[in-house]
Order: sequence, then C-alpha cells, then structure tokens
Amino acid sequence: MARRTTLAVLVGTRGFFPTHLAHTGRAEILRILKEQGFDAVCLSAREATGGAVENLAHARLCAELFRKHAGCIDGVLVTLPNFGDEKAVANALRFSGLDVPVLIHAWPDDAKRMTVADRRDSFCGKMSVTNNLSQYGIRYSLTDLHCVAPDTKSFKADLARFGAVCRVVRGLRGVRVGAVGARTGPFNTVRYSEKILEAAGISVETIDLSEILGRANALKSADPAVRRKAQAFKAYTDTSGVTETGLDRMARFAVVIDRWMRDLGLAGTALQCWTALEEFYGIVPCAVMSMMSENLLPSACEVDVTGLVGMLALRLATESPAALVDWNNNYGDDPQKCVLFHCSNLPKSLFAKQKMAVQEIIAGSVGAENACGAIVGRLRAGPFTYARVDTDDLCGRIRTYVGEGRLTDDPLETFGGYGVCEIPNLQGLLRRICAEGFEHHVAIALGQAARALEDAFGNYLGWGVYRHEG
Repeated sequence: MARRTTLAVLVGTRGFFPTHLAHTGRAEILRILKEQGFDAVCLSAREATGGAVENLAHARLCAELFRKHAGCIDGVLVTLPNFGDEKAVANALRFSGLDVPVLIHAWPDDAKRMTVADRRDSFCGKMSVTNNLSQYGIRYSLTDLHCVAPDTKSFKADLARFGAVCRVVRGLRGVRVGAVGARTGPFNTVRYSEKILEAAGISVETIDLSEILGRANALKSADPAVRRKAQAFKAYTDTSGVTETGLDRMARFAVVIDRWMRDLGLAGTALQCWTALEEFYGIVPCAVMSMMSENLLPSACEVDVTGLVGMLALRLATESPAALVDWNNNYGDDPQKCVLFHCSNLPKSLFAKQKMAVQEIIAGSVGAENACGAIVGRLRAGPFTYARVDTDDLCGRIRTYVGEGRLTDDPLETFGGYGVCEIPNLQGLLRRICAEGFEHHVAIALGQAARALEDAFGNYLGWGVYRHEG
C-alpha cells in the first residue's frame, strides 16, 4: 500500500483580526485533509495561538515541529483564516529548513459578515505572505481561486493537484533507476547525460546485458522463484499465444531483474531490446516490463532513461501505471488526432483488452519462437496526460514538455499496443517537438496531471518546462 501524502499545516493569524476564525479554520482544514486522504502535521490547539502562528516565538515553535517530522513531510499547506502574519509564516518556513512544495490558501470573506468581529481580510493577507516568501526565496504554489472555502470542489481539486506536485518532487529527488544493457546502435534518439541527471538528484545504475543473461541462464526452470514468476505471467494476462519455453525464459529473466532492482533500491528500469535479447536469449522483454510498470515500477524500452524519468513522474503524479509510447502515425486527415504505438510493453491497466503474443516486427528477422512476450491490444478511451523529459547536453540542463489529451474510440485495426489520441492544436505540439529536437518517445498515463507536472518540474525542480494547451 502506498504511503499517504503528508502535509505540514501552518495556520496564519494576526492578533487584531478575529482570532476565533483561526481556531475554527484550523479544525476545518484538518478535517478536510483527513477526508481527502492526507496525513497532517500541525501545532496542537494548545500551542501558540490555538495552533496558529502569529509571531517570532510561534514561528520557532512551528519550525521545530516541522523539523521533527521532516522525514515524512511531503509539502506545506499555509492556510490564512484571517489576514495572518506574513513574517511569522516566512520565518517558520525558513527556520524549518524544509525544501518541499508550499501551497498558499486564503479563506473567503462572507459579504454578509464584514464586521470587525468576523471580517477575515485573507484576500489581502495572501498577497503579503506571497510577497514575503518571494523575498525569502521560498517557492510556492497557488490555489485556482485567490480565496476559496476549504469544503468546496475547487479547493479539493487544488489539494489533489498539490498532492501530485509533492509526490513528484519527493519521488524524483534522490531516485535511483537502472539501465540494462547498452543503447541499441542506431538509436541515437535515446542518448542522454548521466551527469546532468545526477546533478538533479537522479542516479543511474548500469549493468551489461550479458550479466543479466548469464544469471538468467544459470537459473533452473524448477527454481521456486522461476515457477512463481511463470504463474504470475499466466495470472497477469492470456498467455495462450506463446510457448511454455518462452514463458520459462521470461520468468528467469524477470527473476534476475527483480533481484537486481531490489539489491540496488531501484524505482524503475530502462532495458535494451532490439535485437540482442531476441537473438541471444529468445524472448522480447515486453511482458516482463509491462508487469513491472503495472506494479508501479515503470520500465522503458530501448534504454530510454529520460523517457523512464517521465514515466516515473507520471506514476507519482497519478498514482497509477505509466507507459512509454511512440508518437507514431497520423490518423487519416484529422490534424488533431494521431496514433500512439509501441510493440508493446504497456501496463495492462492502460488497455481496453490485451494478451501476450509474438512481437510481429522482430519475429520477421529472428523467428517467432524467439519473439514471444509482447503485450498487445488497444488503449482504452479516456483522458490522459503525456510528458517528455530530456537532458539538453549542449546547454547542460533538463528540459520537458507536458500536456493532456483524450484517447478515443476511433476505429483502427493494427498490431502491437496502440490507440488513437486527440490533442488540441496537435500540429503546434508536433512542430515544437521537431523544432526543439525532442525524442519520438513520450510517457503517458491515464488521468489529468499536466498542471501538477508543470509546477513540479518548473517551480520546484528547476527544469525547463513547456505545457501545451489548445
């Protein structure tokens, strides 16, 4: 079970504004967070001004609490039930030493309750807080509405998006990924810089494909781990289209990859395929990769490590499996639609229907008996998010693009893993991809998370980001 996202909650108040609003506001915010599936760290009602922060002493007390729980805090929610004290908020965040996303929330006034006893002035106070955070060099995120009541769809959407930002930032900082095998010779498109990724806190562990295959060949088919893995494949999908020999090879390969990832603490992998695995071991690794991605350990083909980083970001944002696909074909003469395709290692939850089969493209050169293991079928219809991460080696930076579209039910008969997508101003996106030299691979996941990725990539990770809109 995934760890719940934990927010540190900082309630702002100022003495000559109604203190009772801070007390009731604190309780309401904590209730909403619990209902929305968040854990919270907040001063108790017995501390400071009923759990709210309004001076230097309170800022130090709040910071101490946050430091104590720093290991589990994913982000900070600053909530202003009244104007709040901007210096106390900024100081508490600075003193805490936290380097996590911060969401600024202001409560709305009731136009019928604008007396001295009930007027909030949070509308104005929010500007003072953000001004001070800017002076302190503390990055922050904003709600859609300048002021918003916590028990509304708008604020709950803000929380969901901010939770995704927090998970992406925390998940990518210090992440470790694996590269299995060398980049296939002709695939210059998946070149990347390990050093640029390392500078961003993303470590790449490499292993030669011969080591993996040597370990896989050393395993016996009767090994309990191999037998369990073979059964897992049969439980995962329809395997009637492949041989028992092929399943056994896949199981041994998967056991070795699992052990290597566990030993090195890896969150995802990028694997060599075309065509060493087929020629010298007799499988395509697609089903192995599909199952890993379905289990939230994303796996990218063609040693596309930066494509894997995009998959990881989407997996963290959506808390669901991500895939790597090609921007592959036009769809007739519709300029807003195209075909997404891979041969395919897509996780099964992205499909409407799927099964294990022979990889038809590679089978033509290595034989069907050496090309078992593709997961084929059609992507299911619905909204999706796409993302690409790339190391710009000449400029020494990471650059990205993100956006959203819709997988459609438009008719299409082909092979592999495929789907038709519709994206507003698709031609503008394609021009940008080509003009800036991005890869033809793109990570996708079901759901809508482009705004969260834009905030995480650009605001908190400091990467270049373009969010495509219609």
